[in-house]
Amino acid sequence: MKKNDQRTRLTKLLIRKSMTSLLSQKPIQSISVKELCETAGINRGTFYAHYTDLYDLLAQMEEEMMEHFQQALRPLLEEQGEVLTPVKITEGIFRCIKDNADLCIVTLGPYGDKQFAARLLDLGRQWCLKSYTKYFEGVSQTKLEYYYAFVSAGCIGILEQWLHDGMSTSTEEIAQIAQGIMLSGIQFLR
Repeated sequence: MKKNDQRTRLTKLLIRKSMTSLLSQKPIQSISVKELCETAGINRGTFYAHYTDLYDLLAQMEEEMMEHFQQALRPLLEEQGEVLTPVKITEGIFRCIKDNADLCIVTLGPYGDKQFAARLLDLGRQWCLKSYTKYFEGVSQTKLEYYYAFVSAGCIGILEQWLHDGMSTSTEEIAQIAQGIMLSGIQFLR
């Protein structure tokens, strides 16, 4: 049984890598199951044993990343006896993104699923606003909303640059950079 589980995981990994590779080149509407299977080195029967079509594959990939993202965010709200800081929030998020870099690159690219990107941002918004409420006590919800809008847009820019650079900088360092910019603005450069 374990052999089949391992084989299934390997097959799904090959399919995922092939799908993200193709999505980095063209929109999903221009990809065929035949092309995906040739790229992955599998037959169509194997593909259909796991997915109903390419949209099902993409939906499952996105749902898996959404679950990872939620897992990365969950500890941010749990009481841990230590002070919650913006760097801890962003470090968890960047770690999740690094673990799902292939899908992130595609999502942020020209053929990415913009609705999925919006779902990720909204999920991050919900969790981060809860965290910010604890960290920035007494600040109005409106100010926190604007803060998140500004920070999330900036973090997307940092993320795009980090992905462009091949994620050679550690998640901890990227989180420190993001925190420095979030808390110090232009003074971060001095």
